[in-house]
Amino acid sequence: MKISEKAMKMLEGKTEVLLASVGEEGYPRVCVLSKTKSEGINKVWVSTGLNSTKVSHFNKNPKSSVCFYEPGNSVTLTGKVTIRTDPEIKKEMWLDWFINHYTGGVEDPNYCILEFETEEATLFIDQEFVTLKKEEF
Repeated sequence: MKISEKAMKMLEGKTEVLLASVGEEGYPRVCVLSKTKSEGINKVWVSTGLNSTKVSHFNKNPKSSVCFYEPGNSVTLTGKVTIRTDPEIKKEMWLDWFINHYTGGVEDPNYCILEFETEEATLFIDQEFVTLKKEEF
């Protein structure tokens, strides 16, 4: 199995990822977020509030990084975030427990989806280390 396939399999089993934004002072800010969906290691979707610090960061600078790991293995993805508020994607990504955060349900005006698209992947899996551009995975 190729290392990129191993990374994809790792991400399939993850319910949480680390997501970094770039703050106004140029420092990275990392948060743990619940993954709602992933498409290989090409795209990762998470939910957050439109009024969050992350969203204000991504409105100014879409550059981001997603990281996930398991003992002895890690994956770091770099790319860009798009803030999605369209009803179709919000409905598709909705998880029942989100009601604890968005009391208005899928139509809650604060509920949004962050869509991360990978441009580069740095993989360390089974003692193999590689950095790949999007067209390589």
